[in-house]
Amino acid sequence: MKQKFWRRFAQSLIAIFFAVTLLGASGDRARVDDLGHRMMCVCGCNQILLECNHVGCPYSEKMRQELLVAVQNSDSDDAVMQAFVKEYGTTVLAAPGMHGFDRVAWIMPFAVFLSGTLLVAMVVRNWKGPRPPDAGGTTSPGLDRYRQQARKETEL
Repeated sequence: MKQKFWRRFAQSLIAIFFAVTLLGASGDRARVDDLGHRMMCVCGCNQILLECNHVGCPYSEKMRQELLVAVQNSDSDDAVMQAFVKEYGTTVLAAPGMHGFDRVAWIMPFAVFLSGTLLVAMVVRNWKGPRPPDAGGTTSPGLDRYRQQARKETEL
């Protein structure tokens, strides 16, 4: 019984030690991974910075090293992103920001989709043809005239 207790106690201590060690060590790696996936490589390959597999890319390795140093030296992810935007321009951002004119890039796809859907619905509705008469059975006078003319011409 005592042996089981001490074995479990030792396993728990080891698990806690590794959890604390791994959590502390992966903080910078997690930030680099997050920030690296929010940036584009500026070599023209149009790939995410950490996924750039462009052979002989003159920028990706340099940018990855700068990112690692910036994460180690900076407390804020925003400060790192602003430094990269200052050095490489807004083309380094994988997605537009949520301020100023950049909001248009987020809003326009939804607005175009919604207006296109409404336009298609209106066109389909108009293609269906004339609507049937209402519940009272009344029709327009012009339609009645054509019906009478059709009956007269088709009588034997």
